[in-house]
Parts: sequence; structure tokens; C-alpha cells
Amino acid sequence: MRVLLVEDDEPIAESLMRGLGRYGFEVVWVRTGGAALAAEAVDVVLVDLGLPDMDGLDVCRELRARSDVPIIVISARADEVDRVVGLEIGADDYVTKPFGVREVIARVRAVLRRVRPALAQPEPVRSERVALDRRARRVFVDGVEVALTPKEYDLLAFLAEAPGAAFTREQIMEAVWDANWFGPTKTLDVHVGALRRKLGEAAAVETVRGVGFRLVLT
Repeated sequence: MRVLLVEDDEPIAESLMRGLGRYGFEVVWVRTGGAALAAEAVDVVLVDLGLPDMDGLDVCRELRARSDVPIIVISARADEVDRVVGLEIGADDYVTKPFGVREVIARVRAVLRRVRPALAQPEPVRSERVALDRRARRVFVDGVEVALTPKEYDLLAFLAEAPGAAFTREQIMEAVWDANWFGPTKTLDVHVGALRRKLGEAAAVETVRGVGFRLVLT
């Protein structure tokens, strides 16, 4: 699924690209409204209002005149007038800065479920022994449902985005506990330990020394 990110702030853009990429989105990043209007068709657009060449609201208006592509405004403008105007000219959602990457991911998925349900439908993760139903947030081992806490499920679902791939502790903390998490990182080890106990030999959450963890499905 392709996302057009219209954002001139490089640190914010890089953070969003990392987060979206981890969840399977292909991101096309442009810094200006002109480049956004010249870009190829995508599945969803994230657009900042404070662009260097034109107002992001004008970008939204022009994009909406051309197509029904889902549009989410990401802006530091928290004023109610800007929010109302953005929605009235065709934006499907409005997120104010500062925000967490997980919030943006959730907003993207919510808009897609509402506007493009066929694109938003998640694929179930299955192996010979483990089945993960993302829509229902349920996990089965050898056909028997395993009770996970919300964070245990989020952790498993994130690692299952790319079975076998090693994720750093920082990537996992940002994705599962959000970039604004200030608690102890030991909470990650506690949740990994719980997942290992509950999954048993059906799947392995392996420690990658000096890096983080990876999920291996049997």
C-alpha cells in the first residue's frame, strides 16, 4: 500500500517513514505542495499544512477535486477553524502535532477501514501451529486460543509483521509503547518473557544479542 507523505520537516518525515515502513506501507516522501500535486496516484495521503511553497489546505482542496484518495492532515495548527476547514474541503482526518507514530498508523488504518475497506483488511498471520487474527486481535496455538494482554498482543503482532526479521529494542518500544514512552525499557523484557511462556514451542521470540528480538514461527 502506497502512502504519499507531504512534509517539509525532515525529522518528522523520517520518523513517519520508519513507522509506516515497519507496518508494511510504501512511503513516497515529498517536501512541497507542488511535488505532491505532481506525484503519481497513491492509496492514502498525509499532508502537512505548513509547506514552503503553498498552504496544505490548498493541496487538500486540489487533491480532493482530482480524486477520492483518503487524505489525513498532519499539522501543528491546533485551531478549531483550521481543523473544520480541513475536514470541510475534503480531508478525512486531522492529526495535530506533536503526535506519536502509532497514533498516525491507527488513524491511517481507521480512515482506510472507513473509506477503502478492501485495502484496510489485514491478512491473518499463520504458521503450522500459530494463527494470528489481526481483525479480531486473537491468537491461536495448535487451534486453541491463547489469552494475551493488550500489550502482549501488540508486541506479537508487531514482530509478526516480518517473521525472522530482527528489530531493535528502540524500534519495538516506539511501535508498541509509542515514541513518547518514558518508562523503563525492562517492561519489554517482561512482555517478551510472558509471550515465550504462552507461545511455548509453537513460536520463538529470539534474543538477537546487541540488537533486540525477532519472531521465528515453526
